[in-house]
Order: sequence, then C-alpha cells, then structure tokens
Amino acid sequence: MDQLPVTVKRSLELLGLCLLLGLFYMANSIIMPLLMAFFISLMLLPLFRFLRKIRIPEIIAIVLVILTGALIIIAILLFFSLQVASLVKDISQLEKNLNLHWNTLSAWINRNLNLSADQQIRVLQEQGGKLLNNAGSYLSGAAVSITEVFVFVGLLPIYVFLILFYKNLLLRFIFLWFKKEDHPQVESALRETEVMVKSYLTGLMIQVTYMTILLGVLLTIVGIKHAMLIAIVFAILNLIPYVGALIGNLFGVLLTLSSSSELWHVFAVLIVIAVVQFLDNNILMPKIVGSKVKINALVTIIGVIVGGSLAGISGMFLSLPIIAVLKIIFDHTEAFKHWGLILGDERPGLSPMTNPIVRLRNRHVRTPDDDDGEEEGG
Repeated sequence: MDQLPVTVKRSLELLGLCLLLGLFYMANSIIMPLLMAFFISLMLLPLFRFLRKIRIPEIIAIVLVILTGALIIIAILLFFSLQVASLVKDISQLEKNLNLHWNTLSAWINRNLNLSADQQIRVLQEQGGKLLNNAGSYLSGAAVSITEVFVFVGLLPIYVFLILFYKNLLLRFIFLWFKKEDHPQVESALRETEVMVKSYLTGLMIQVTYMTILLGVLLTIVGIKHAMLIAIVFAILNLIPYVGALIGNLFGVLLTLSSSSELWHVFAVLIVIAVVQFLDNNILMPKIVGSKVKINALVTIIGVIVGGSLAGISGMFLSLPIIAVLKIIFDHTEAFKHWGLILGDERPGLSPMTNPIVRLRNRHVRTPDDDDGEEEGG
C-alpha cells in the first residue's frame, strides 16, 4: 500500500468509502442491531466486570446485566406510557382547542389572503384526497417498520449476550488481524474506543434524565399541560444532533397548541426550551462528556443526514458515536490520519495556503485561540 502512487491510494480510499456506505444501505437491518448491541455492551461492561469480580459465573453475570438494562428501559417506557395515557384522556379538550386555533387561523387567512372558509376547506379536502390515495403505501410501510422494530428489539439482547460472552474471542481476532509490532497501537485504539463510548453514552443517559426533569419542572411551573410528555419527547429527540432539537421544538409547539387555548403558552414553551438548551449546551453537557467526542459540526450534520438516509432513526442516533469510533481508528493509523483530521474539530490557526508548514502531516495543529505570534510547534 505504501508503494502505491498517492492518486491510487486516494482512489482506493474513496472507493472503500462508497462500498462501506453501500453496505450500510443494503444491509442496515443486519448491521444496525449489531452496532447498537456493540455500544450497549460497552456501556454494560463495567457492571459485568464487577459481577465477575465478586465471582458470579460468567453466563449468570451476563444475564443479570441484560436484565438490569431491560428493567431500566421498561421503567422509561412505563413512565412515557403514563404521560401518553394522560394525553388521551384530554382528547375532547384537544379537539376543542384545535378548532379554536383553526378558526383564528382561518379568519387571518381570509383577511390577508382573501380566501374564504369554503375555499380553505376545499384546499384541505384536495390535499386530504392526495394523502388518502397514498394511504395504502403508507400503511404497508408502517407495517414493515413496526415489524423491523420488533425484530430489532428482539435481536438486541441476543447480540449483547453473545458479544459479552465471546468478548475475548473477538478481541483476539482483532489482534490477529495486525502485525505484532502494531499491537500497542491496536490496544491503545481499543481502550480509547471503550472509554469514549462509555463516557459519551453514559453522558447521553444523564442528559436525557436531567433535561426531562428540568424541562418538565419548568414547564409545569409556567402552567403548561402535559409538560412531562413534552419534556420526555424533547429530551429523547435532542439525542439526534441539531435535527432532533428542531423536531422537539415543533412537537412542543403542536402539543401546546392542542392542549391550550392561550397562544402565550406556545412562546413560554419555546423560551423555556431555549433556556434549558443553553444550559445543556454550554454548562452541563460539556462538564459531563468533556472533550471525549471531538467531531466538528459540519461532519456531525452530514453524518446525521447520511445516517438517517441509510438506516432511518437508528442511523441518526448512532451516527455520532460511529463517526467518533472511526476517528479514533483513523488517528491511530498513519495511512488514514488525514481522515481523522477532517472528522475532528481542531482548526488550524494559520492558513495552509500561506503557511506551508501547516500542510505537513506530522506538525502540531494550532487552534485560532492560540497566540498568532508564536511559531508552529514541531
């Protein structure tokens, strides 16, 4: 590989990237449960090691670890279902509030766009007819999605069990893949990956917990109905970088409109969410996760979009940890360090166009915050 011309190397890298994306697209129903199980296994690994340390048999320890994770998920789903049940009880009031807001909107449209109520209803009927024409395909797609979800959830505990059970075998396979002199680098990459994934995913769990509590309490104090449901949905959607927060805000606005006749409640929800997001992005989350995941914003957004296109919601959720793992691998491989560079957020303080030293692979990359008067480090 080292003897190949640079153009051939880069062509092979791009070809490999295209093949990898194609593989994800064609086999995402197989790959995504495996990746999710891998990340969950890393999160459960400390508990598994503790149980083994107190001499609990390996298989029993794995089962106990999986049961613990399952109980946590069941508790979350139970709490969420209680909030949804509370929303269903108010269905008549929701319909009344929606009619009130529709009448207000209809009057505004009639006044500013000269569309009568009959014309507005006719437009809605036309659009509704188009939706009904495609209802069959929507329902069949939904049925397939539900089936895939059940298969996904059913495979997860099996995969987690097998990954923990065959952990040492899998690690040995990875080491045998490389030359003996590369084993220190491989070990360093594996340990760094474990630390990063555990830190990141544990941080996300803590983030969901405190955002749900903080947002729910603040919305309740303001007087917003179904405050906890808004808080839960927003906290979970917020796990999807950038895109999730936008969808969460939209959900909060729609639910507030349907559950309240006061328009100021909508602005109150948006303000409270903005305050909680500011605290989360600038104070709480940086202290919890720290600098374990150094991925630049451009790659993050592209990763979320590509992940969603290739593997749906699960791809959007897992896009950031997958990119972070790839960055660790690239950073520990001399031939692919440039890929690790483009994924990271270490911006050079000087332009490579006017400072040739910044173009070198082995030079220290300074950020714009560094003193511009100092020379580049070697």
